[in-house]
Amino acid sequence: MPVPVERGKHTRSLLRDQAYVSIRDAIVNGTLAPGEKLRDPELEEWLGISRTPIREALARLEVAGLVHTTPGRSTVVSSIEQQAVLNAQSVAAAMHALAVRTAVPMMGDEEFEAMARANAHFADALSRGDAEAAIRSDDDFHSVAVVACENDVIAQVLEQVTPVLRRLEHLRFSSLSGRDSIAQHEQIIELCRDGDAVAAADATERNWQTLSQIVEQADDHADD
Repeated sequence: MPVPVERGKHTRSLLRDQAYVSIRDAIVNGTLAPGEKLRDPELEEWLGISRTPIREALARLEVAGLVHTTPGRSTVVSSIEQQAVLNAQSVAAAMHALAVRTAVPMMGDEEFEAMARANAHFADALSRGDAEAAIRSDDDFHSVAVVACENDVIAQVLEQVTPVLRRLEHLRFSSLSGRDSIAQHEQIIELCRDGDAVAAADATERNWQTLSQIVEQADDHADD
C-alpha cells in the first residue's frame, strides 16, 4: 500500500477539534453573540492557530447550526431560531430515550453509580451557578446510557443535533429552573435500577423536552 502524501494529518485534526470546541463554547456561553461576525484574522489571533483548521471548524459549526456562512462574504453566529431548536430537541429527546431503552437491560452497578456521580456533580455546579460545569455534568449523566447501548448511530446523530441546544441549556442551567433536572435525573436512575426500560426512556424524553420552555422564554425576551 502506498504511503498517503498528506503530512501532519493527526496534528491538523486535533487543531480543528480544539478550534471547534473553543468557538462552540464561546457561542454557547454568549461570548460570541448571535449576529456577530467571525473574522479569520481575529480567530487566528485568539486561538493561536492557522486559518485552515479554523475554517474546518467553522464548517462543522455550520452543520451544527451555530454559525451561518455566506460564500465570499462573512461567517456570523446564528440566531436562536425557535423551529430549528425545537426540531433538534425532538431528535435529541428521541435519541436519548432510545439509548436508555436499549441500554437498561445491559446496565449494572457501574453505570448506575456513574449516573449518580454525574448528577451529584450537576447539582453542585448548579448550586455554584456554574452553567458550563452543569452542562458538562449533564452530558456525563446522559452519556452513560449512550455508551452502554452500544449503538454508534445514536452517538453520531446526537453529535449533529446537540450543539444547537447548548445555548438553551446554558440559559436553563444559569437559572433556578435548571434545578428541576436534578430530581428528573434521580427518577431516571431509579427506573434504570428497577429495570423498567420503557418508563426510564419516557422519563428521559420528558427531561429533554423541558428545553422547549426555555425556547419560549428566549422568544419572549426577544420580543420585549
